[in-house]
Amino acid sequence: MTSTDPVAQRRWPADMLAAIDEADDLKVSPLRADGVTFGTPTWIWSVIVDGELYVRGYNGTDSRWYTAALARPDGRIHAAGHVFDVTFEPAPGDLTAAIDDAYRSKYAASPYLAPMIGARAKAATLGIRPVRPVEASVTRD
Repeated sequence: MTSTDPVAQRRWPADMLAAIDEADDLKVSPLRADGVTFGTPTWIWSVIVDGELYVRGYNGTDSRWYTAALARPDGRIHAAGHVFDVTFEPAPGDLTAAIDDAYRSKYAASPYLAPMIGARAKAATLGIRPVRPVEASVTRD
């Protein structure tokens, strides 16, 4: 049975989130100012918290992809061999600690972990939601 709730339809299926998490190859492409052209795909770390997909800008709010996503929240991601039309949304502040924990768990061995859970990157945390139900928006890279 398909949900008619628009928010529920814009959630990632658990199997796709698992594939994105495992592939660890997510690239973001917010729309450019012209509203037509997608930005150059930028590889970025991603984590899953409470069934949602989150990313952070290593350079904080000065990250080019982040400023583009705030200015025009529509875009695309390339992940797990697929391309998805998405929207970028500010992450809920009450999830900051859980998102930090997800970064610690997934990227524990990385020398870049500390900056990704620091204040600068935390300020540039966005959720990513599919524009349409994923089954209808999946295309291959």
